[in-house]
Amino acid sequence: MSTEEHVWRAHVVRRLRERNRKECDNFKEIIEQNNRLIDHVAQLKADNLKISVENEQLRSAVSTGGTGSNVAIATLEKKLLSQQEELTELHKRKGENSQMIVDLNQKVEQQRIIISEKEHSLAEQQTNNNRLRAEVQLLHSSLEELKKLNNTMLDEHTALQLAFSSLEDKLRGVQDENRRLLERLMQYKSKDADKLNEENESIIRKRLPSIFRKRSAKLKRDLEDAVREPGSSSSNTNTATSPGAASLQRNSSPAQFVGGLIGDEDFDEAAMNGAMEAIGLDDNEYISARFTAGAEIGENSRASLDTLKATGYLGQANPTKILMKFEAHENESHAVRWSPVERMVATGGADRKVKLWDIGKNSTEPRAILSGSSAGINSVDFDSTGAYILGTSNDYGARVWTVMDNRLRHTLTGHSGKVMAAKYVQEPIKVVTGSHDRTLKIWDLRSIACIETKFAGSSCNDLVTTDSLGSTIISGHYDKKIRFWDIRTEKQADDVLMPAKITSLDLSKDCNYLICSVRDDTIKLLDLRKNQVISTFTNEHFKISCDFARASFNSSGLKIACGSADGAIYIWNVNGFLEATLKGHSTAVNAVSWSPNSNLLASVGKNKRCTIYSDS
Repeated sequence: MSTEEHVWRAHVVRRLRERNRKECDNFKEIIEQNNRLIDHVAQLKADNLKISVENEQLRSAVSTGGTGSNVAIATLEKKLLSQQEELTELHKRKGENSQMIVDLNQKVEQQRIIISEKEHSLAEQQTNNNRLRAEVQLLHSSLEELKKLNNTMLDEHTALQLAFSSLEDKLRGVQDENRRLLERLMQYKSKDADKLNEENESIIRKRLPSIFRKRSAKLKRDLEDAVREPGSSSSNTNTATSPGAASLQRNSSPAQFVGGLIGDEDFDEAAMNGAMEAIGLDDNEYISARFTAGAEIGENSRASLDTLKATGYLGQANPTKILMKFEAHENESHAVRWSPVERMVATGGADRKVKLWDIGKNSTEPRAILSGSSAGINSVDFDSTGAYILGTSNDYGARVWTVMDNRLRHTLTGHSGKVMAAKYVQEPIKVVTGSHDRTLKIWDLRSIACIETKFAGSSCNDLVTTDSLGSTIISGHYDKKIRFWDIRTEKQADDVLMPAKITSLDLSKDCNYLICSVRDDTIKLLDLRKNQVISTFTNEHFKISCDFARASFNSSGLKIACGSADGAIYIWNVNGFLEATLKGHSTAVNAVSWSPNSNLLASVGKNKRCTIYSDS
């Protein structure tokens, strides 16, 4: 017999003895009393028999004539009567005790049946227990095998991840080299085309001088038709479909009067002379129109200049029409950003959510709602592929979601103040964040850990990176300084001091120019090749709405947009000329974003709404 079986059998015997002790002790006194009564009955029977014998003897003596014993006989009869009564009472009590013994025997039988059932159940439970122990042993062995397999898979995953990271680094290097080669190829092709155009132009000038005179005369007639008096051609001006205007658009480049980033070699000198003569501009007014935003143009010529601008002759049309307007968040909206690959907008607000909107389908219902933040969202940004979206919030953290399945992938916590901005560095491997705790942190998304902390000494309101490798980080701070960080050498370049605290930064596509919105209600344009301010944009009605108001370059880098506290959006060209003022918000505008693939402009503000502007 095994030890376990011996133990449980001893346990059952002990429990039975305890039960017998508890049940029998209650009736022990009754049983003893019953036994005493039985003994007493037997004694009384013996006494009764003795008295009966004596009685018979006395009767026989009386019958023989004895008189002295009459009194004794009467006494004996009385004693006999009392003994009989006592015997009757004892018989009665004996019957009651017998009935109690029968009842107790029935209860004992019931208890025996219950004990039998319990023993049967105990045997079944013991069998189940043995079976479950065998299953536990089997599961333990399976668990050990799975742990070994899991460790093997983890080792394989780590090896594959390292191989993937290596291949990804190689791919980025090849892509960068391919981009550089393409840029060189385009430069060579551009030089070849310019050279070929110069040769053709020289040949044509030598052989066909009359062509340029005809072109100038035709351009002059077109411009005269386009800028004629409103009373005689108002319908043509309003519809912009007159033959002159159509010819103007066909024969001229829209960028001819845009200064700054377009060189003089891109202009047709004869066409420009014809245009100046047609609208009555002298040399000084032309220079003002092209380089100083028309500050020196007279009132008579300004109407003509506005007509040319409306027809698209002076550059890309501004997005002045409201394409969509919808309520983006439950509370104030803080951030907006276009996807680099889709007609999709991401917005972030004080309701702790990041929402994605499909503008291509004109849908006013969110395509996705990205949750996970426990405080208001301060900024949103996509990676260059549009596959990941990065958001920062007031809960001292930043988060990364995937756009395809709308899942939260990473949560970056470690700042001790609200995080205002974040950008990808060496995407999608690293992220840099700027916070009000006066630090910038660089995170490795593979290990989800902070790998470097840069101490700025002042709260960071916004930051940008100069290229996909993130070799240089530019941050704007509360102490009015723009700081430059080279992560390759871990050195900090010279700071640029602004007249007031900085609310936002944005880079042109070629990373040569930086705009900086400043709390003194101005926007500064910096040439990063010289690290100096080259232009300032302002207006008497323009007021920066808050400490995190965001300004934005358009995709060509020729225009700048920023929202104002009066609910308007101001658009300047890079030469300083205020081209448009967009209405559509009833309260302050917090952020704007220009689409990288079209001429669409998105804006959000304190009135919860997001407004999309288009040029058509």
